Amino acid sequence: MTSESLALSQSEYQAGKDAFERGDYRKAVQSLERSLALIEPGSQLGGEVQIWLVTAYEAATLRSEAIALCRQVSRHPDYKIRQQGKRLLYILEAPLLRTRPEWLTEIPDLSKLPDNGSDDNPGVSKFAPVTPRKRPEKPRPVIPEPVDLSQVNTQNRFIWVALAATGLILGSLIWLN
Repeated sequence: MTSESLALSQSEYQAGKDAFERGDYRKAVQSLERSLALIEPGSQLGGEVQIWLVTAYEAATLRSEAIALCRQVSRHPDYKIRQQGKRLLYILEAPLLRTRPEWLTEIPDLSKLPDNGSDDNPGVSKFAPVTPRKRPEKPRPVIPEPVDLSQVNTQNRFIWVALAATGLILGSLIWLN
């Protein structure tokens, strides 16, 4: 494979990924197929292109092509590509779940709404300046005053009582053993 075909393949691969991320799945399939035709399918880049092509096929509702290619990818020489292909194949071959209409939320089509600022809100001027909302101020942390160490009581008898009790308990445990 020449460096020219590798560069062309990588540019087609990137174009396919970009088209996929924009939601243009048909164009993504075309770009990824052109990229795959220019490189060795057994290479790591070839495996990555095939993984993207599987997802593009699935997104473009070409499920049978996606499953067929995924079966090929699951036998790829590269271990990571092969594992990813097996995982994708498991997902693609999983049975489809039935959904009830009440489980779904319908998103209304807002493209048919007039864009001219009609009188949906009478009494509100469409030319009135919009004032941004003010954020509430966060309370500032309170810094405690420093403690004067000469005022602290350091003569604490409880410590001596606790040490004596601990010594008695340990001594009795040793003596009983």
